[in-house]
Order: sequence, then structure tokens, then C-alpha cells
Amino acid sequence: MKKGFTLLELIVVIIILGVLAILGFTQYARMIEKSRGAEAKAILGDIRKLSAGYYLEFGSTASFGTGASTAHIGTNADQIPSACRASHWFSYSVTSAATNVTGVATRCTAGGKLPQASTAGDVQLTSVLSTGVDTWGGSGGY
Repeated sequence: MKKGFTLLELIVVIIILGVLAILGFTQYARMIEKSRGAEAKAILGDIRKLSAGYYLEFGSTASFGTGASTAHIGTNADQIPSACRASHWFSYSVTSAATNVTGVATRCTAGGKLPQASTAGDVQLTSVLSTGVDTWGGSGGY
């Protein structure tokens, strides 16, 4: 009697290993993309600190998001990018009212740091500075 594996058994094992590899790769890719959201969270945290200082100095943040010099968002190389550029995975925008500031980081699908995202997602931070309450939100798994 010969001992060994049949061709059918080997094919079944190869198929199972292939399915496991595909599942593992998709989970790995999802976690790598989620880790890129750390850039957005760090920069949105910096924007929150800037807005809190602005609020303490002027008593309002109504005009905080209107000037690139106050929020440090713009097109200059030393500013937080308002459009996708090769140094960042996200582009950023700020809107403000009297006591609250909302920063939005949008994942670049073209023109940003490689690799580009296949679909755009975003990370949002809303800070109500009069109460000190921050609310995070977003889409795309960030």
C-alpha cells in the first residue's frame, strides 16, 4: 500500500491557503490605510490647539477659518495643505463659528502622497471651545 497525498487533496489545500492569503492581505491593506489616518488626526489636533489659542485671545473663533495665516492652511510649502500635495495623504479645510471650529481632512485620491486612495474618505473634528467638547467623526474607516 502506497502512502501519500492524492492530487485532489493537494489542490484542496492550495485553494484553502489561497483564500486565507487573500483574506489576510485585505485585512492588512485595510489596517495600513487606517494607520494613514494618524496623519489626519495629528494635524486636526494641531488645528484644534491653534483654534483654542485663538479663542482664548479673541473670545471668538468666527474668523478663525477664514484666513490661511490663522489656521495655517493654504498652498505654501510650510502650511497645512488645502489641496492634495505629494507630502501628505490628506487635504484639509476649516470652518468656524463664534465658539466652534470644525476641521476636515479629506483623503487624496489624486495628487497626494503615494499610494493614492481608491475612494475618498474623511476625518472630522468639531471642537466647541466654549464647553471644551470635541467630537470626532468621519468616513472611509478612519
